Amino acid sequence: MNTVAIFCGSKAGNNPIFVEHAQKVGQYLAEQGKTVIYGGGRTGLMGVIADSTLQAGGKVIGVIPTTLVDRELAHPQLTELHIVSTMHERKAKMAELADGFIALPGGAGTLEEIFEQWTWAQLGIHLKPCAFLNINDFYTPLLDMISKTVDTGFTQARFADHLFHSESIEEILEKFENYQAPEPKWGVQ
Repeated sequence: MNTVAIFCGSKAGNNPIFVEHAQKVGQYLAEQGKTVIYGGGRTGLMGVIADSTLQAGGKVIGVIPTTLVDRELAHPQLTELHIVSTMHERKAKMAELADGFIALPGGAGTLEEIFEQWTWAQLGIHLKPCAFLNINDFYTPLLDMISKTVDTGFTQARFADHLFHSESIEEILEKFENYQAPEPKWGVQ
């Protein structure tokens, strides 16, 4: 696994622990020789991930739609920046470039991005791991809801079991390195 897509907030959140962890994540990924794929922005946790990875000598590839470039939200110092037409193209390009996907804290966009990738994994569109970095129990209520979807018969347990979560980036990367994709929902594609 060489590339890791990070989905996270374009805001920093109201608890400094989110920024502290994003800095550690970027630094750790750089130290491990991983290239970060992310949404290309310079604000919030997105900017923190990019800056900390670059400062630690790592590579960062951004993928951003033209409308956000036009609003001057693109990070100006990335290793590589892909400018695409739409948000749909952005997600598809990130999925193409990444070997795995991690969600740090964020809002609706972060949730939408990680859930789309998890859905694609279930359908066999890709066979890549997905995870939540559960900083300060940010995702615990959501993880409980995912368990409820298993308990009520809407999600197969094998897919929930392969949606990793931890407070530790090290643990998530270890799980990614040993990842064996479950059989897709409708059989092998």
